[in-house]
Amino acid sequence: MTGYDALRRHAAWLDLSARGKIKLTGEDRARLLHAMSTNHIQQLTPGAGCYAFFLNDKGRILADANIVCRPDHFLLDVEPETREKLYQHLDHYIIADDVTLEDLTPRLATIAVEGPQSARVLEQAGAPVPENEFGSEEWGNRLVARLNSTGSLGFFVFAPVKEKGAVMAALETAGAVAADAEAFHVVRLEHGKPRYGEDMSERYLAQEANQPQAMHFNKGCYLGQEIVERVRSRGQIHRVLMPVVLAARTPPEPGTKLQIGEAAVAEITSAAYSPALEKVAALAYVRTEHARPHTELALGDIRAEVAAVSR
Repeated sequence: MTGYDALRRHAAWLDLSARGKIKLTGEDRARLLHAMSTNHIQQLTPGAGCYAFFLNDKGRILADANIVCRPDHFLLDVEPETREKLYQHLDHYIIADDVTLEDLTPRLATIAVEGPQSARVLEQAGAPVPENEFGSEEWGNRLVARLNSTGSLGFFVFAPVKEKGAVMAALETAGAVAADAEAFHVVRLEHGKPRYGEDMSERYLAQEANQPQAMHFNKGCYLGQEIVERVRSRGQIHRVLMPVVLAARTPPEPGTKLQIGEAAVAEITSAAYSPALEKVAALAYVRTEHARPHTELALGDIRAEVAAVSR
């Protein structure tokens, strides 16, 4: 079984240790994160978590993060591209707060196990299986969190670097198949899950990314909130990130425009050929008035269509 097939039908693992791990401790850690992110941090309890954006004062996305709440700290799981930027961003706003930041990335490995049978694989490996999305449970001196990089059922195992090999071996013994980054990339696009650094950046407003699970509209003030609220109340976005499928085998480059008639109405951010669909799966920013499932688009003679968003 290939890694791609395992991701779709069974379970596969991938070393994601390059992802950033930022730890926050101190009495004011929840207050700081609450004031800096788009989601409701102060209502989180140990073992719970959420997904959130960090914005600049213009409401544009500096970074995204999976935020894991533990009894004595928060752990932020972030893309490699935003690890240093987010660390410095948070550090800049710690003034009189009782908050200590620590970059655990060099010392803490991240192993993803994802796919329909990933929970069973963890059980077979003797690991706990958090029931709720973004939930976390300790596995000895490791931490298992219900997170994913592909949009399918999945978990991240955070473990000391010296234990990385043992975690991989335990997952394989339990039935997980090793997959490469390309397989994870393809499945991510099949599920329409965006990735910061490819599909999201400081170029885009929070609502344009079309990730409502990252947003909380009744939490009070946070950095960038004024712009978010103005967009929400006036509906002033002209484009939104949507999954798109193209009747082709060769994925177009990022930045490629899709059209309706002579008008360019969408711009591709990432794309890959999907063996399951026998088409190219992509993500694209689509003009709001055309961002409806089954809207037909074109790339020259190639037919394309806006797909439904998977939540």
